[in-house]
Amino acid sequence: MSLADWMPEALLLMGPGGLALWQWLGLAVVVGLAWILGRVGAWLFTWLGSKIAGRTSTNLDDELLVKLRSPLRALASIGLVRFGTLPLELPPGAERRLYEILLALFAVSLVWGALRSIDVMTAHTSRAPWAVERPSTRSILALVSRIAKALVVVIAGIAFLSGIGLPVASLLAGLGIGGIALAFGAQKTVENLFGAVAIGVDRPFRDGDFVKVEDNVLGFVEEVGLRSTRIRTLDRTIVTMPNGRLSDMRIETYTLRDRIRLATVLNLVYETSAAQMREVLAGVEDVLRKQPAIWPDEIIVRFMQFGASSLDIEVMCWFITTDFNKFRVIRQDILLAIMDVVEKAGSAFAFPTQTVHVIGATTRADADRKATPSPKSTRA
Repeated sequence: MSLADWMPEALLLMGPGGLALWQWLGLAVVVGLAWILGRVGAWLFTWLGSKIAGRTSTNLDDELLVKLRSPLRALASIGLVRFGTLPLELPPGAERRLYEILLALFAVSLVWGALRSIDVMTAHTSRAPWAVERPSTRSILALVSRIAKALVVVIAGIAFLSGIGLPVASLLAGLGIGGIALAFGAQKTVENLFGAVAIGVDRPFRDGDFVKVEDNVLGFVEEVGLRSTRIRTLDRTIVTMPNGRLSDMRIETYTLRDRIRLATVLNLVYETSAAQMREVLAGVEDVLRKQPAIWPDEIIVRFMQFGASSLDIEVMCWFITTDFNKFRVIRQDILLAIMDVVEKAGSAFAFPTQTVHVIGATTRADADRKATPSPKSTRA
């Protein structure tokens, strides 16, 4: 027996759309119940999901559950309507139209959920420490979010057009040709944009860092934009470098170093004796080890070589500081103390010298004397 056999004759009358009145009434009841049960099902799903997500260390899953509650509610209601209308014995034409409507609503709900997921992931990423430290990175994330949303909408639109029977292949071919032309025209722009994304993710430097780029540019990073990065040099000029090119360069960041190295060579005069050399070596090492700002694990003071005009001593150590101004002050104290050590040892610093032996030109008288034969040679 079908439901029509249980209905009164008044509800068996035909209504609009080729459906009986009881079928229209059944559709209304099914939609209402599906809406209520969909809300209950979505609430139960998010409640159970929040219990599981609460055990994780990240807040991303909790935010996704909150934002996806409405799309999940719509999906659950659509599914309940689909199964709830089966006992209504709808005519083939009406059932097909209902199926198409539900399928369209299902696709809209999926797109709705995808767009909300993109918003959640963008907001979560923008709150990360590396993004908070770089305001320009947040603008990049917003741009990436808009591009991702546009791709979702375009894909959904193509799927919809294909579903209603339009020739999507020719449309895609046209979009492909236009995309190729756009890619050639905006090649540098896209390259710089992806370079900015790479710099924001990899973080080779931050705003305010002191960097050296390819042994050519030395200065402070002022701003990392969507297209280029600005660096203020020591001459107070601004160097603007495209992000696409900058992401492929060798970048040396001085701000991130944990210690600052002092490396120098002491040039002593050749009159320095071996005893004086030993006294200088011991005195310089003692000066370095008594300085509390120097890393004590590796201090190098060694007689290095017999130079062209001096006896060379290698001195190398590391200062436990990242402040270059403080390093300058400590370095000055160290160098003055080394001068005192050299003076007390009785030695001195050498300066480049060169001995030139000059052979004078032969005078005309000497040449004539050599050309005139002697009496002894004449008699012989």
